Amino acid sequence: MIYEITIFTTVCIGYFLYKAYKNTHDIQINKINAVPESARQLPALSILHLSDLHLENISLTPGQLADSLKNESVDMIALTGDFLDRKRSIPKLLPYLKVLRDMKPAYGIYAVLGNHDYVLKDQDLVGLITLLEKNNIHVLRNGSESFSINGHVINIIGIDDYSTNRSNLPLAYQHVNTGTNIVLTHDPNVVLDMQGYHFDYLMAGHFHGGQICYPKAYHLVKMGKLAKQNVIKGFHMHNKSPFYISEGLGQTGLNVRIGSRPEITFHQIPFSSFVPSDSAADSLT
Repeated sequence: MIYEITIFTTVCIGYFLYKAYKNTHDIQINKINAVPESARQLPALSILHLSDLHLENISLTPGQLADSLKNESVDMIALTGDFLDRKRSIPKLLPYLKVLRDMKPAYGIYAVLGNHDYVLKDQDLVGLITLLEKNNIHVLRNGSESFSINGHVINIIGIDDYSTNRSNLPLAYQHVNTGTNIVLTHDPNVVLDMQGYHFDYLMAGHFHGGQICYPKAYHLVKMGKLAKQNVIKGFHMHNKSPFYISEGLGQTGLNVRIGSRPEITFHQIPFSSFVPSDSAADSLT
């Protein structure tokens, strides 16, 4: 009897893990229109947002990424950190970057680093940053770059990783001029400390939507105030400013997902400053 129970339990666990692994292949493509009804006459910036590739545990191949993006056209690409955390994974990043380069976004590709990227030390970290920069990716570590569309200034502001105490808001905003402020960062908890630092839209990742989220992602509570409020994915508001948390493409630990899915996100963001409707998302406390 004990033997039969053991076999049954083993089979159930194996099937459960198999299904959880299959979930990592179920890529969700989300399209977020951040332009409120009252501002639909304004031009909008189209942005492809990818986060948390975690190349040690990713089920999406470069070819599959290319296939997912082949019919899409965007103005810019935003990468919000956690590319990898092992030196041996750095060469694996190149074919993914080629896919993004081939999209030829008119206003470039911008990236910030995440806590896993900072597991790399010294020359290994330099090697990752160099690879990104050699592929025409602007790596923003508490810095900003700007471009103009029809005379309207777009500021791309990169805030370094909050969870490893690398965020420096005064430095990140030091050279920001009047215009539309789009913030890229890895850990979204930084929004709770951004009083006095205006943004029109913020993109982040970090939480993987819980990755293993059944019935809730209780294991995330140690990852800051947002996680304690179960704000771990999707579109949200804080002090009337909108931000989006991607579920990411890769996984950490086991290559499984339960109650979450890998995500590719397309955002439409108006050029001019705007105040989205309160109904778009709940305000955070």
